[in-house]
Amino acid sequence: MECCIVSALWYFIPLYLLIHLLFFVRGDSDFTLMWASLVGHRPENKLKGLVVWVTGASSGIGEELAYQLAKCGSRLILSARREDELKRVKRHCLEHSDLQDEDILVLPLDLMERMSHEEKTKTAIQYFGHIDILINNGGRSQRSLFLEASIDVYQALMELNFLGTVSITKQVLPYMTQRGIGSIVTVSSVAGLAGVPLATGYSASKHALQGFFNSLRTELSEYPKVFISTVCPGPVQSQIVHNAFTDELNKPVAVPGDQEYKMPTSRCVHLMLVGIANGVQEMWIAQQPFLLFNYAWQYTPTFAWFLTKMLGRKRVRNFKAGLDADSAYFTKTKTS
Repeated sequence: MECCIVSALWYFIPLYLLIHLLFFVRGDSDFTLMWASLVGHRPENKLKGLVVWVTGASSGIGEELAYQLAKCGSRLILSARREDELKRVKRHCLEHSDLQDEDILVLPLDLMERMSHEEKTKTAIQYFGHIDILINNGGRSQRSLFLEASIDVYQALMELNFLGTVSITKQVLPYMTQRGIGSIVTVSSVAGLAGVPLATGYSASKHALQGFFNSLRTELSEYPKVFISTVCPGPVQSQIVHNAFTDELNKPVAVPGDQEYKMPTSRCVHLMLVGIANGVQEMWIAQQPFLLFNYAWQYTPTFAWFLTKMLGRKRVRNFKAGLDADSAYFTKTKTS
């Protein structure tokens, strides 16, 4: 009998490892999220009827979140600075879902105007009665060298990405703890797990978010149904590069670069919703080689530092040459 068990294990374990390796090579998310997408709860079943507040909902990941949540039947609060763009997103949601006009609240919001956040939260609560899920998606990236960037850029990044997110969370969380249920989902980045050249301030703000929400999760242990999750995407097709801070506050990005090689926004958002529906606490969403990069930083930091320095040098060279910095990960540097 024991021989049969040993024999079975001898064949089963290598097969199990091989399956995981194949999934990893072809995968675009961490193993926990990968298995949830295969055998876990479906977002359209778990998120139907829930009230979801999405910040940064006027473009990119936030806009796509609104569309997919609408198809799931979630009731929506859409926030960003540009009210006209939010109204456009709302119209699209209504045209492509079964939601009614009253199921979507357009709530203009500036994350840097923290004095307004209490009033905005009260407006949302008064409209729907409660908030089931807050998705902290608003923020901006960075594309500049530290030696050349104004300190004002760093202040703006921390005010927007970190303190703005903490401020909205501070207003919403008491309503969730009072009800004893709710979810706070925050879009961080691979830059929140590792250092990224040309994005020192952005990376710092995302590291701050990681530390804050990891600590907050432990503080909320007496509220087991209040769920804290962070999402760490790699490169995704969106407007984040076009809207990035440069070396001066109001200076636009000179070369946004080609977005085609990045993960489609729809795929990233689908995996996010799978993670939310299945209670995944930290989601790594990235195509290879970025997924490997995340695992390297987690388990083999010495090797990860080698990769970071090698790719970082090329990324900085491309940037200084006026080329798309991200092409360092995919193509040889071209000279004009």
